[in-house]
Amino acid sequence: MAAFAQGCRRQFLQPKRRRMVLNLKTSSVETREQRLGTIIGWDGTASKLADESAFSRGDCGGCGTKARRVCELEGPFTQGSVCSEQMVECQAGNIRDAVLIQHSPIGCGAGQVIYNSIYRNGLAMRGLPVQNIRFISTNLRERDMVYGGAEKLAEAIRLAVERHQPKAVFIATSCASGIIGDDIESVARTAEAEFGIPIIPLHCEGFKSKHWSTGFDATQHGILRQIVRRNPEKRQDDLINVINLWGTDVFSPMLGELGLRVNYVVDMATVEELAQMSEARATVSFCYTLGTYLATALEQEFGVEQIKAPQPYGFAGTDAWLRELARVTGREAQAEDYIAREHARVKPLLDELRPKLKGLKGYVATGSAYSHGLIGVLREIGVEVDGSLVFHHDPVYDSEDPRQDSLGHLIENYGDVRHFTVGNRQQYQFYNLLQRVKPDFIIIRHNGLAPLAARLGIPAIPLGDEHHALGYQGMVNLGESILAALQHRKFHKDIAKRVSLPYKQSWLAQKDPFALARAAS
Repeated sequence: MAAFAQGCRRQFLQPKRRRMVLNLKTSSVETREQRLGTIIGWDGTASKLADESAFSRGDCGGCGTKARRVCELEGPFTQGSVCSEQMVECQAGNIRDAVLIQHSPIGCGAGQVIYNSIYRNGLAMRGLPVQNIRFISTNLRERDMVYGGAEKLAEAIRLAVERHQPKAVFIATSCASGIIGDDIESVARTAEAEFGIPIIPLHCEGFKSKHWSTGFDATQHGILRQIVRRNPEKRQDDLINVINLWGTDVFSPMLGELGLRVNYVVDMATVEELAQMSEARATVSFCYTLGTYLATALEQEFGVEQIKAPQPYGFAGTDAWLRELARVTGREAQAEDYIAREHARVKPLLDELRPKLKGLKGYVATGSAYSHGLIGVLREIGVEVDGSLVFHHDPVYDSEDPRQDSLGHLIENYGDVRHFTVGNRQQYQFYNLLQRVKPDFIIIRHNGLAPLAARLGIPAIPLGDEHHALGYQGMVNLGESILAALQHRKFHKDIAKRVSLPYKQSWLAQKDPFALARAAS
């Protein structure tokens, strides 16, 4: 790692491996930096990053029993990003019969506009009754920053119960409430005793963690502590928890082939569906970035087995995922029959797609584990991928099981990625990254990067439905989406001819996207 001699932190390896234990006794979740050693700055090959990860080393990687730290490039400023509170908004705020209270200035709720649209679309795609999200802001102001906002929070809880009769109320903290030190726990306990429903503080102050994925963990931590049924009377042996966001229902048909039922969590679930997670036979996820904390805690605290297998992308990942799920649930024969039928159905379709996609170069810019899966699918359908931007990197997931090493699975089955970058969605860096790869298209899930790509004449495929590329049919779906996006190449070329970028020529000529980080060190 000589290339990272400047601008990085490194911590010493420990000689023995100790299994991580998640702590549900405290009301605040440990950040990903504390637990996993999450980083947001790195540049090199995928294989180099995999070598740095705890999965490859086979030990706990340094930092005692918790975080696994790899070499990190630290930039001198942030042009724009997302915070943990926003991830709480898009999870706790999307539970159908609950209310989210944001104990924050009103500006922290600006993201609810787009989240409401996503929520309504997600409900429609699942065939569920379409409704608006239900959230209340305490609207902290200058006076509250001096005298405290606890009374405002208590009143907001009362209003939430009177207006909506929810089954639970979630409280999202903010940088402002964290700075003034409001005793949110006491307010929540008092309200819970008064109203007789769970009142759940979610500690997600934006300054606590440098990556927004800690917000997923904060929501899941609160649900595990106060909603999941502690002593279930029964085990539903055909019920599988599926940790997801808003995507279409692709899991029910897949799992139905094995005689299994789906319990979708957290987004668009009801409080009862969250409570019954402890009754399920197993837990799966479409992305280990999203599901690592909840699935591991369900296994640790409630005995609900986590499926430890590659993510279900491409033939290799989907085959392994189905076989492990079948082994855990005792449905091996059904799984093998389904795998054989899907291979026979999908392979002729892919044979038709591959000649049309031959010679194309793609670029993936998404969350980390999701990106690993998408790159595998692209290479499965014959698209060249020699560059990717992932928004953070977890050197290990909470299960610590190497079968969930999504980056290692990608390299082992589909080869290395020459330009593999970790960065938290900085536009100025994204320009340099695209310039050195010059892809024909990019795949994104966070639309803020699409305009910059368009200014460079590069079409973007926004995967608003995160299940679009999942499983066997997902390979066909993604191939067809690429061909559809490339129909509009001339439009993007015209945009590139007529617009300019807001950067100095010195930066436009820069080859190293982390030049400022190295200079600052």
